[in-house]
Amino acid sequence: MARVIEVLLFFAVLASSSGLPTLHWKAKYPPIFTQPEQIHISYAGEDDPTQMYVVWTTMNDTKTSTVRFFPVGSTNTLVAQGYSRKFVDGGFLQRVQYVHRVKLTGLTPGQQYKYVCGSDQGWSEMFSFTAMKAGSDWSPRFAIYGDLGNINAQSLPRLQLETESGMYDAVLHVGDFAYDLDTDNGQVGDQFMRQIEPIAANLPYMTCPGNHEYRYNFSNYKNRFAMPGDETNDRMFFSFNMGPAHIISFSSEYYFYLYYGFVQPIEQFRWLERDLKEANKPENRAKHPWIITMAHRPMYCSNNDKDDCTKHESIIRTGVPYIHILGLEDLFYQYGVDLQLWAHEHSYERLWPVYNRQVYNGSFEEPYTNPGAPVHIITGSAGCQERHDNFDNVTEAWSAFRSDDYGYTRMTIHNATHLYMEQVSDDQGGKIVDKFWLKKDKHGSYPKREGVPSIKQDMPPVKKIEYEVNKHVLSRIMQMEMKDTNEL
Repeated sequence: MARVIEVLLFFAVLASSSGLPTLHWKAKYPPIFTQPEQIHISYAGEDDPTQMYVVWTTMNDTKTSTVRFFPVGSTNTLVAQGYSRKFVDGGFLQRVQYVHRVKLTGLTPGQQYKYVCGSDQGWSEMFSFTAMKAGSDWSPRFAIYGDLGNINAQSLPRLQLETESGMYDAVLHVGDFAYDLDTDNGQVGDQFMRQIEPIAANLPYMTCPGNHEYRYNFSNYKNRFAMPGDETNDRMFFSFNMGPAHIISFSSEYYFYLYYGFVQPIEQFRWLERDLKEANKPENRAKHPWIITMAHRPMYCSNNDKDDCTKHESIIRTGVPYIHILGLEDLFYQYGVDLQLWAHEHSYERLWPVYNRQVYNGSFEEPYTNPGAPVHIITGSAGCQERHDNFDNVTEAWSAFRSDDYGYTRMTIHNATHLYMEQVSDDQGGKIVDKFWLKKDKHGSYPKREGVPSIKQDMPPVKKIEYEVNKHVLSRIMQMEMKDTNEL
């Protein structure tokens, strides 16, 4: 024992006299974390297949943000530089991390690339991606889901395996991540981004915000992801072209968190109308005939949880309460949106072609061939700690198929006229529990119907909207207080 003590004393004296690190030094200077983590990619161009974002996180900043990449089959290594941005979580600890963004440009459409990201202070492992193919004469394949958490992420292993096998070209995550990105001072968000890395570092991971991202004005969502139009729309709404499809992602949450301001939903509505007008120009609709929207909270659903989509006049469908502006059903109907993707309900539901709660099937035999209204799909059953959402015992006339199994949706846009979708049940070992073809000989505006209101081109000023909403809310509060007083 005495010999051991002598050895320890010898090394302690040696360290103090030679400048070697001591326990006091270690306590004074914490370790540096510059290893890239939470790596994911996304399309960067709204109509440019030669661009891709690579995004990652380090807990300490680095001098550079670099992606080194090369085409598979080539020895020519390319280098792209980007930037890092300090992100402070809004929680009690005010945790800091650095989110790095690099935009790759000049990619060869359809070419597979391998890449690493980081800096001389730490590099990632090698990942691969395939640049988007050019033009519209090809068939993009998607995995689609919402409401995926850290806990009970039932669909994640199967999605990881299918990504590895090359089944998809991109992922559409329709809101609600991690449960939640900000939980535990953002550490749950970090864990989630690490969990999806095997998918998101190899496939473009295209997103929209959900209600579980709302805290601190969606700051975790806005800072962790990069999407097309990053510079202008704050990652909350954007569109991009992919094969024969024009895909629009937007925020349903603007309608439910108006205390963050009235400007955002108004700007988004105006942008949606501009984008749809542009997409419907004959030359654009000919190249990208399928118009597909994605947002978190549905217009319709038949669950028994009293969510907004269960109401006769849901906010997304008919607009801001009391003054009924910014409703999206009329807008999407007028501009001929073909398919609307939603989540939020922890279940899967396929609707008949529907407008204003009325079914407009193409025909009795083939309801999804040349339908008279958009088709809605709700796919929020990927798996999270909140478990399933049950359905109401009464089936609505517009509801075609329902499943409360955990699972996700696959979509292949075969060409300008044929689109295929199927629902995978993870509970049943990957069994296909629903499938259908959406067929359209012609894309564009739907038939005018009696009672269809025209879209208001002259949006009221923001101050006017605030005044009207506040007036009606105050009136409602006074009515409730008077009722309570009368009941005393």
